[in-house]
Amino acid sequence: MDTLHFSFIIPVYNRPDEVYELLESFTKLKGDFDYDICIVEDGSSISSKNVVDQFSERLKISYYVKENSGPGDSRNYGMRRANGNYFIILDSDVLLPENYLQAVFKSLSNFYTDCFGGPDAAHSSFSNLQKAINFAMTSILTTGGIRGGKDTGKFEPRSFNMGISKKAFEASGGFGIIHPGEDPDLSLRLLDLGFKSQLIKEAFVYHKRRISWSKFYQQVHKFGLVRPILNTYHPKSERFIFWLPTFFSVGAIISCILFLMGIKWLLYIYVVYLALAFLLALFSTKNLVIAIFAVVAIFVQFFGYGYGFLKSTIAIKFLKKNPEERFPKLFFKHVS
Repeated sequence: MDTLHFSFIIPVYNRPDEVYELLESFTKLKGDFDYDICIVEDGSSISSKNVVDQFSERLKISYYVKENSGPGDSRNYGMRRANGNYFIILDSDVLLPENYLQAVFKSLSNFYTDCFGGPDAAHSSFSNLQKAINFAMTSILTTGGIRGGKDTGKFEPRSFNMGISKKAFEASGGFGIIHPGEDPDLSLRLLDLGFKSQLIKEAFVYHKRRISWSKFYQQVHKFGLVRPILNTYHPKSERFIFWLPTFFSVGAIISCILFLMGIKWLLYIYVVYLALAFLLALFSTKNLVIAIFAVVAIFVQFFGYGYGFLKSTIAIKFLKKNPEERFPKLFFKHVS
């Protein structure tokens, strides 16, 4: 393994406040590591330059402005210009815990892989809604952990917290034009090329997810839309488990209809499941409001994803529609 020189790649779109909070968390990192930060302004109308300038004397930062072409292409743009030999990709709405780089360096030193991913967590300063959505997105009772499993070498990182070596980036060509879904697409292509990946549990980030209920629904709906498209790109990645949110949603509707007809057992199964989710959220957060919100978030997550997955599956798999023509808003064009 060569000496690691990390370059953090951070695309940003109209989020100077997020950039400030993220850069502030960089100033608190522990350890003496060789790293730099590459901020890529992706066609923003609200610039982050003044924020970057405030940290220019404390952090080694390069700042680029380009026309809007989506986060995947912006990450590629940054990696082509970065100085490091190992890139760490972050979303602008995350915060780094002070031991983040220590955890990354220790894991890569003990077991080097050309790709890694880390979990996300909720910071104590986050709102109740953010904490509830974080629970829904990461809990073992929902879709948390469905990223290629925890098998050594096969973890599928997500781009809010993802590492990739320069060698792997150059071999793969980086991110594609689909969004969301550009990160599992890249992860699967890297595995096909023979590169290994790993989950570094200690290298978590605080993922803020500045979203409302409606934006959360739109986000998970898009996740559902892209999965059947990814399955066509990578047939071996297709799994029955991707259908579960759709089955959950359809089953919930059927259970309510059956309940009105006097058949109650199916609805009781849902009640038990949601009660378990509520208790787990209450136990983990120690907050009644968050626990209630978490149950709502699970419904939003499953219905949004499930509907998107079903709609996309019918269009792509059964009606044989071209994904880029049927869902043009899921694709950007490369400009970098």
